[in-house]
Amino acid sequence: MAPTRRTVLASGGPALGSLTAVSGCLGADDDADVACPPSVPTDASLRIGFVGDVMLGRSVDERWHDDPDGPTAVWESMLDRLQSLDGLVANLECCVSDRGEPRPGRTFHYRASPEWAVAALDRAGVSCAGLANNHLLDFGPAALTDTPAHLADGGIASTGAGESRDAAFEPAVVDIADLSVAVVAVTDQSPSYAADGDSPGTAYAPLDPNHPLTRRRVGDALATARDADPDLLAVTAHWGPNWVTEPSETQQAFARWLVDNGADVVHGHSAHVVQGIEVYRGRPIMYDTGNFVDDYAIKTGYRNDRSFLFELHIEDGRLAALELTPVENAYTQVGYADEAVAEWLRKTVRERSRPFGTTIERDGRGLRIPLSCPA
Repeated sequence: MAPTRRTVLASGGPALGSLTAVSGCLGADDDADVACPPSVPTDASLRIGFVGDVMLGRSVDERWHDDPDGPTAVWESMLDRLQSLDGLVANLECCVSDRGEPRPGRTFHYRASPEWAVAALDRAGVSCAGLANNHLLDFGPAALTDTPAHLADGGIASTGAGESRDAAFEPAVVDIADLSVAVVAVTDQSPSYAADGDSPGTAYAPLDPNHPLTRRRVGDALATARDADPDLLAVTAHWGPNWVTEPSETQQAFARWLVDNGADVVHGHSAHVVQGIEVYRGRPIMYDTGNFVDDYAIKTGYRNDRSFLFELHIEDGRLAALELTPVENAYTQVGYADEAVAEWLRKTVRERSRPFGTTIERDGRGLRIPLSCPA
């Protein structure tokens, strides 16, 4: 394998001390490689996909778990495109288990049967599932701890939940083509689901870069990920309130803090709607990638059944672009969006990205965002 970026830097690459300070920087770690443009040690052209909420429980599970074609049919017309990717990172918005009872006091409980759900994720080519969200403990600690175990049995990495706080914050490191990719998953949702020192739960923190708990827990996770010497570092964050079309100032500050501390990709989700995209120091911040597949009711005015497949394109040893393919969730099944829906999505993401000054180009039925550095 080619040397990683950190290895190249250690052997005489550009010194971090020579980087120009960025306005609003909250103190990047001295070990973080935040050069712009970010280099990736490969000559190959690669495509790594990112999608929002993948909820395979409840009616999705009821529809597909006894269907021999369920693991394929749930992805409908998107299957070939998903399988053509070199890797895929998804937020898994349910536990995967046959055990447990619904947690008292919760309105919604999401659990998928391992027999078909793991096969479905594998069929779609999921490389890593983020588990830091507000549904992993819906059926108690046994179901939570079953989830990463079942995924691992299916050859799928996961991060963001575990039997202890240390396990929940432990990054996953996966091989995608000829790259090593570290993934950190965090959430600011459902504090009662947070892993404790020795009790199962999620990788919870307030996700405010000025909060000492965030700086300690998330900062340590980023440092651990960097110590793994990956070629690419992605953070997948389940954050912010539902039904909000723009990120808060705190979310924006946290996302930039993540990049300043070594993240090459920020992959947000939780609002159930697509939010704007920012390019910061040559790296994509997807503030909310919406829903990908689920059985949720469509909330008037929000079109939570519409989203994108987000593809990070790596070309000539650099992060080249983020490409967006419009999709529509037709109740328990995801497929390509028709032209009317695609036009709505293109217009919507342009409007929501305008505050960030993001350059967005039309690319067939989708969009392309160049990952350029500031002039």
